[in-house]
Amino acid sequence: MGLPALEFSDCYLDSPQFRERLKSHEAELDKTNKFIKELIKDGKALVQALKSLSTAKRKFADSLNDFKFQCIGDAETDDEICIAKSLQEFAAVLQNLEDERTRMIENANDVLILPLERFRKEQISAAKEAKKKYDKETEKYCGVLEKHLSLSAKKKEAHLHEADNQVDNVRQHFYEVSLEYVFKVQEVQERKMFDFVEPLLAFLQGLFTYYHHGYELAKDFNHFKTDLTISIQNTRNRFESTRSEVESLMRKMKENPHEHKSISQHLMEGYLFVLEKRSFVSTWVKYYCTYHREPKRVTMVLFDPKSGGKMGEEESFILKSCTRRKTDSIEKRFCFDVEAMDRPGVITMQALSEEDRRLWMEAMDGREPVYNLNRDSQAEGMAQLDVIGFNVMKKFIYAVETRGIDEQGLYRIAGVNSKVQKLLSLTMDPKTCADVELDSPEWEIKTITSAIKHYLRVLPAPLMTYQYQRSFIKAAKMDNPETRVTEIHTLVHRLPEKNRQMLELLVNHLANVASHHHQNLMTIANLGVVFGPTLLRPQEETVAAIMDIKFQNIVVEILIEHHERIFQDVPNSADGPNNMPSNQSRRRSTESKAPSCSERPLTLFHTPTHSQKGEKRNSVADVQNSTNCNNCSSSSSSSGVGGGGSHSHTPRHSLTSNDGEPDSRQTRPSSLLYPKGGGGIPTSTTSPSPASPRSPSWPMFSAPSSPHPVSSASSDSSPASVSGRKAIALYACKAEHESELSFIAGTVFLNVHASREPGWLEGTLDGRKGLIPENYVEFL
Repeated sequence: MGLPALEFSDCYLDSPQFRERLKSHEAELDKTNKFIKELIKDGKALVQALKSLSTAKRKFADSLNDFKFQCIGDAETDDEICIAKSLQEFAAVLQNLEDERTRMIENANDVLILPLERFRKEQISAAKEAKKKYDKETEKYCGVLEKHLSLSAKKKEAHLHEADNQVDNVRQHFYEVSLEYVFKVQEVQERKMFDFVEPLLAFLQGLFTYYHHGYELAKDFNHFKTDLTISIQNTRNRFESTRSEVESLMRKMKENPHEHKSISQHLMEGYLFVLEKRSFVSTWVKYYCTYHREPKRVTMVLFDPKSGGKMGEEESFILKSCTRRKTDSIEKRFCFDVEAMDRPGVITMQALSEEDRRLWMEAMDGREPVYNLNRDSQAEGMAQLDVIGFNVMKKFIYAVETRGIDEQGLYRIAGVNSKVQKLLSLTMDPKTCADVELDSPEWEIKTITSAIKHYLRVLPAPLMTYQYQRSFIKAAKMDNPETRVTEIHTLVHRLPEKNRQMLELLVNHLANVASHHHQNLMTIANLGVVFGPTLLRPQEETVAAIMDIKFQNIVVEILIEHHERIFQDVPNSADGPNNMPSNQSRRRSTESKAPSCSERPLTLFHTPTHSQKGEKRNSVADVQNSTNCNNCSSSSSSSGVGGGGSHSHTPRHSLTSNDGEPDSRQTRPSSLLYPKGGGGIPTSTTSPSPASPRSPSWPMFSAPSSPHPVSSASSDSSPASVSGRKAIALYACKAEHESELSFIAGTVFLNVHASREPGWLEGTLDGRKGLIPENYVEFL
């Protein structure tokens, strides 16, 4: 297990666990610093003492062999594994050279000693200075905060206001210093992977030059040296992209710290001062408190960052009630009282501010609850995986492959943003798409490639979906390379059909680009760096997610390298959980449960406004008209690059299975796939009713049924574990029985819990209780 990632949000909590994680990074830096000092000392001895050359080199080799890299995260890439074992390889080479008794060292000071000293002085020393500044600000902030909280509420309002501003300034400065220190620590940990190993590689290369008897050994080492150089370059490339992402996240948190504070629905934690009586004297003691809403358990740990982070014993109790403390009843501000079920008396606590007290009281169901409304962060009008999207991508890919497949830096060199936006707006508009001539000099290759990347980035969800993002990352972390390919092969065929078709179109093109890497310099690894964050972007932007970018790149590399196997062969495990034939799996699913909706549309579900209801009545006509408008781009799609996406293209799964029985796979609601009259493929206006005897009637455009019946709720929200939660409708449904509920997409249900009816849930809508199809909703 490597070093834990340091989240910037933890800097605001400043929890004991965060301090412990920070200590582990500091210990690793000290260990690295000591090792580099020792390595430099040994290297100088190697240059200056020819008589003791054998002893010095063996010691040097032993030092390399004993050192182990610690990477951030719970897994290592192949490149990191290669770099980690490089020190052991170096040690073996040195031992062999010692056995040959032909030693000669020249210019070792420039290629080995100076880079290591520069890394130690510029990086590790900078981290130490940042630590001193961080410790100093911690001391200052804690002192000012305690002094501020000791002010009497009877002071003048102006004096109190001035004191509040002073504390806010000190607190803000402390947070900034904390963020900068965490950023610097993680930067040094990442830098040492290449800034530290490269000088060693250069030193060894110099030795090979000046040792005639080491010539054969140098030839044997050449293969590993090549792999290591590629690994270092790949690691450097990933570091550059990761560092920019982490730095961007740090800037966002500096500019808007409140928006990035992690507030959980099930947990509240932070520092509180608790009034305690000790030796007949009342005193305020600082605790780090955690409140779990589900069991109503409060946990308190005595902890003071000023005293070196020494933790006391943990105390816990079950909350009975929480009451705001009036200002005129106590000298301190921001106070509230809590009562426990399992201990007598009232516990008086002091929050760090009025806002902090409000959050604690809201979490504990006090008398001043404040409800936070979920904000929709998705923008409307994004690109969609429809006929227009497929035809535009085919048109772009054809232009790249016919005009600029050999251009150096293809997909790495970005186009002018204004031209990219203009090209996309013209090609995505059915009225102007036929007028765009990509052969024109107006559209440079870098503009077209940037348009491809921009289209994939602005999809409502990444092409490889949020649902399977963690699964792909987990597959890339597997130790066995063949197992990685097999797992990714299976996951690709679990993607929604349109996503898989678009992915196949893109990956086949990238494989073609990689086959020309001698001309365009875009190897598979380089393409992985470019497209990894685009195809597999995470739903939440955190440091840990950014550290996984290297594994996103590996997934794309595997897709490109094994594209023929992944997209042409359907894995057995993709047919169903028991590897049964697809027809039998579909037949059994329709006989035993309600239709599944595991294939998610790539649009946001929302409740239609009054003005939109009229549009939905004419959804069939709108979709048909949109399709007619797209004929200008779809007429030539049969001769385009790649497959799939045109109106006349035969779907991968037809409506009739091989044994003549109807396929249970249904089409998506038009109003969900193509909101606000967007263009798309028109689907059948009728659909067979599900075989379940209690299944609701289907709308004109029914919800899909996947060949892999997976509940729309996550694994921790299965009906057996659901009790009194909220859920949102993904599809519309009309009730056939009085016990069922009718609803539209976007409807929010309250108090949803398991039902005795298989495949159904019970929920409340507008005060009325009824049954809801399990696979039609997703839990909030």
